Amino acid sequence: MFVTSAYAQTAAPSAIEAHEGVAAGGGHEAFPPFNPEYFPSQLLWLAITFIAFYYFVKKVLLPRIGDTIENRRRTIAGNLEEAARMKEDADAAVAAYEQELADARARAHEIATKARDEARAKAENDRKKVEASLDGKLAESEKRIASVKASAMKDVGSIAEDTASMIVERLLGSVASKSDIAAAVKAARE
Repeated sequence: MFVTSAYAQTAAPSAIEAHEGVAAGGGHEAFPPFNPEYFPSQLLWLAITFIAFYYFVKKVLLPRIGDTIENRRRTIAGNLEEAARMKEDADAAVAAYEQELADARARAHEIATKARDEARAKAENDRKKVEASLDGKLAESEKRIASVKASAMKDVGSIAEDTASMIVERLLGSVASKSDIAAAVKAARE
């Protein structure tokens, strides 16, 4: 095969020969990675690459992954501690709220009891004042009634004597003595 390119003219003679041999149908060479003559160099580079990769993983990647895991663990632990602290604060706030609520209820009960007692005392005091006022008015009324009754009775005695005297006069046709009629009326009233 005839190659006219500048590259082909400068190419190494062994590469051209190998190319011409394959093109002409000559011997087939093995694929270089599978060629046993290259195994030692391949094993050397495999070892160098593995050691370099192992060193990179051990010195660079694993510390970073370890740091990330440790940071994450610390963050989670910190968050759990914060949550526990916040729960304790919330529990303390609830306990304080319940205590204040109980105190407020006790104060409200105390105020209600005091107000009820004061209202009872005021009502009792007002009742006593009204009763005293009514007792005074009743006594005054009884005095007036007694005086009116006494005055009426006083007049009743004279009216009864006059009436008895008129009845005796009409029935008997004679006038009775005033002392007899007064004694009779007095005896009837008692």
